[in-house]
Amino acid sequence: MPALSPPARRWARFRANRRAFMSLWLFLALFGTSLLAELWANDRPLLLSYQGQLHTPLWRVYPETAFGGEFPTPADYRDPFLRARIEREGWALWPLVEYGPRTVNYALPAPAPTPPSAENWLGTDDQGRDVLARLAYGFRLSVLFGLALTLMAAVIGILAGMVQGYFGGKVDLVFQRVIEVWQGLPALYLLIILSSLVQPTVGWLLLILLLFQWLNLVGVVRAESLGARDAEYVRAARALGAGDLRVMLRHVLPNALVAALTFLPFVLNGAIASLTALDFLGFGLPPGSASLGELLAQGKANLSAPWLGLTAFFALALLLSLLVFIGEGLRDAFDPRMRES
Repeated sequence: MPALSPPARRWARFRANRRAFMSLWLFLALFGTSLLAELWANDRPLLLSYQGQLHTPLWRVYPETAFGGEFPTPADYRDPFLRARIEREGWALWPLVEYGPRTVNYALPAPAPTPPSAENWLGTDDQGRDVLARLAYGFRLSVLFGLALTLMAAVIGILAGMVQGYFGGKVDLVFQRVIEVWQGLPALYLLIILSSLVQPTVGWLLLILLLFQWLNLVGVVRAESLGARDAEYVRAARALGAGDLRVMLRHVLPNALVAALTFLPFVLNGAIASLTALDFLGFGLPPGSASLGELLAQGKANLSAPWLGLTAFFALALLLSLLVFIGEGLRDAFDPRMRES
């Protein structure tokens, strides 16, 4: 049997870790489902037929007059009058959950928040919005935000750690002192202060959290670079006239990437937790945005509606646990001390 390549051996070791392997597939399934949230949780029909003509409200905005209404404003398909006309003159294919993240259910049987029911599977929040829809969109936003922040932090952290470890000496000494001072700052308080000074947007939150997230990868990349700078293949490249930039990109960076890759799920975990904490404290995304932190804050503010807090808790616990299990599997798969299989 031919020997497996290093990537194939690592993948085989990762698959052998059943907990990590199943966590990866479960995470991908949940994330993929949230990416398609518009197809199964929306307040607009997926396909609509009116007077023999097909319409796609999910992809195009139609005025109310297109369905017999009186106003040229965008059609509200949950309006009883408009819905009755559509049912009388045609048909509509609705998604599984007929609510979007901002859709308010005005036909609640009791004051909001209401408990889970056949209409709202996970109940409604204190503004009458469907909790399941907000959970799906909030899950997607949290993961996408965390992935973007992790990617940006990885680029900065890997480059900073590689430069620091490769050159060593005074460069390493100055970098270390700056990082020690920066890590000693009260990150959460600074994040709250900065978030309160600017209008909260996704872009601003990315930049604010990036100020501290990149530090998570510097240490491990620096250690790998310190070990690689005196390796024989690096000395050989220098002897052949290769410049520092070429040596770093061709010889030091691959080793640094292997070490950093095992930490990326934990960095993603921290990015999602940071966004959730800011949203919970009211310094995160703009008001009304569907997020896990906002759902947690609703659970805290409405202790008489335990389904709000429990939904947010189990969603966060599942998401963060899956990322930790995946990270542990990657760590073991890339550990050089593990026996080759």
